[in-house]
Amino acid sequence: MSTNDNATLGKDIGLTSCPTCHKVTCGKSSNCSRCDSPLKIRDYASIQKSWALLITAAILLIPANIYPITTLTNQGRVTQDTIFSGIAHLVKTDMIPIAIILFTASILVPILKIVGLTIYLSAISFKLPISKKKLMSGFHIIEWIGRWSMLDLFVISLTVAVVNMGQLLDAKPAPAATAFALVILLTQLAAKVIDTRLLWDRLEAKDDSSTNA
Repeated sequence: MSTNDNATLGKDIGLTSCPTCHKVTCGKSSNCSRCDSPLKIRDYASIQKSWALLITAAILLIPANIYPITTLTNQGRVTQDTIFSGIAHLVKTDMIPIAIILFTASILVPILKIVGLTIYLSAISFKLPISKKKLMSGFHIIEWIGRWSMLDLFVISLTVAVVNMGQLLDAKPAPAATAFALVILLTQLAAKVIDTRLLWDRLEAKDDSSTNA
């Protein structure tokens, strides 16, 4: 068993990376020599920014699931569907593959993103003994799946465009659509603003020991 306890951080030897083009630059420089972006050794305020965005997203997730997300007017009769009732209707009409897609994009992905980012931020803020490699792998997965979270709103927009036929049949997004869009936007921003280099500063090297046969 060997433990890498002598890892050297870039800031310890006066180096930093550009957040825009990722060029390694002298930490004393105020701007990147390649793209002229402002440089910071570490953005410590990014933790507070990310927490604020994540908490707001978690709060908005409640009205996004409670209130109607679509309003359908058919010959004067108005019906409204929440995310759950819409999925249930798809299941009843034997459109299970679409129901699975909507459940994954509208419920499972946002919840997993919020939980994942909460674990990630907690590991940095409270020095939880979790492997940095596992956290970084999870963070990259969160970034990757985040792009699919807008699928539900995309389906709603297609529905509105297809079934909107004036006074006889009219489909419109309901208030929950705005809340859901904000949830997706805020979770994306929460992952974007955080300085991932803080993870390597706040956790101990012993948490990433490896075993060699």
